[in-house]
Amino acid sequence: MIKNSDHLMKPEEEGFTFLCQMNDLKESVGKKFFIEDIEIAVFKINSEVFALSNICPHQQTHLIYDGFIEDEFVVCPAHGWKFNLRTGKKESGSNGLQVYPIEIIEGNVFVKVHSEKINW
Repeated sequence: MIKNSDHLMKPEEEGFTFLCQMNDLKESVGKKFFIEDIEIAVFKINSEVFALSNICPHQQTHLIYDGFIEDEFVVCPAHGWKFNLRTGKKESGSNGLQVYPIEIIEGNVFVKVHSEKINW
């Protein structure tokens, strides 16, 4: 979700990575990015920016960025599953997509990604 930040003067020091400029994002159209080998889908909706995992948990399709927006949900184009842009949860409220914090500083979009560590 978007945060216009005046306090975050050096976002990299707080784990954020430069993603793009606000004007690089089209309204209600997703865009795919790779940050630290993590694939994310980014959406600008009513001047708010949201970053979620680009991989749908249904069949591991990498198409969330190509989904369409319906209210505050992105709909996976492969199978129609809906995910809340703010929480990543499915329409039923169950877990869905990982969401990533966004900071906007002087028109620059920064994202904070974290990979999940799997212990075998």
